Amino acid sequence: MKRNFILVGISIFLLWVSGCSNTVNGEEDKAEYVLRLGHMQTETHPYHKGAMRFKETVERESKGRIRIDIYPSSQLGNGRDQIEGAQIGSIHFHIGSVAPVTNFAPKFNLLNLPYLFESREHAFKVLDGEIGEQIASDLENRGLMNLGYMENGWRHMTNNKKPIKNASDAEGLKLRVQESPPYISFIQSLHSTPVPIPFGELYTALEQHVVDGQENPLAQIYLNKLNEVQQYLTLTSHNYDAAVFIMSKTTYETLPADLQLIIDDASKEAVQYEREEALKDEEIILEQLKETEIQIEENPDIESFRESVKPVYKQFENEIGKDIIKKVEDMREK
Repeated sequence: MKRNFILVGISIFLLWVSGCSNTVNGEEDKAEYVLRLGHMQTETHPYHKGAMRFKETVERESKGRIRIDIYPSSQLGNGRDQIEGAQIGSIHFHIGSVAPVTNFAPKFNLLNLPYLFESREHAFKVLDGEIGEQIASDLENRGLMNLGYMENGWRHMTNNKKPIKNASDAEGLKLRVQESPPYISFIQSLHSTPVPIPFGELYTALEQHVVDGQENPLAQIYLNKLNEVQQYLTLTSHNYDAAVFIMSKTTYETLPADLQLIIDDASKEAVQYEREEALKDEEIILEQLKETEIQIEENPDIESFRESVKPVYKQFENEIGKDIIKKVEDMREK
């Protein structure tokens, strides 16, 4: 109870301090609440487009009572830094990958299992329903809340050594992964070596051959120019990369009810918009990548990958819950 009181006090103080600015771009700022939203991607990434739609809606509907300041490109730190900032209210919103969230709510590891979703529609059915709420429920005990699931697209593999057409081709490679147990186990299941490296250091690590390759959605690969330091891209689609849209619970609770409702409605709108933009961008970026020097394998043997990753499910079924994994699988199109 004492800790919660302290966190709420910190959040209120930070909101008050940030709202004391009198001018924005030379004009008087009448915002009662100035809230900070951070993400790790560029200003051309779907995350930023979703964040901008959220900002525009909140500021319009609140009639300027709330101002959202957006900080892209890891300006507020890495994913874990931003989530920890949201816990105490120094950062009010964070959009990012699920992997760092598992340190705060382990049920999110469900979404890191390879080949869990067969399609975007399957993913939306799971994330927007009871299961999506269930895996996010533990966040509130950590001073956080998930406003909805944006997306980062399907994750694919790149490397500098050889074309990958089936699972056995990945054997022996050193591949950068997120610091997430299921991702590490996925790479190990391919008889490759997983190397956790912060995303901000990835380009240099690839350029200096610290690792042979990595796995990420097309937007990350192209917008961060990873194709400049990689020779081969394989469209493995091994994970649908759902993105959390986290808000500081202590911040949310300091807002009056009418502004909370605006946040709730604006976040739903932003999630849908970001998903649409991510899908459009994915199609455009694939065509742009085809115009670069990177060699693309568009039709790898996906079944060989599915077969290779079966041990990953066995490894995590007790931690995640065999029942919840089965529920997700049962929601696939028949």
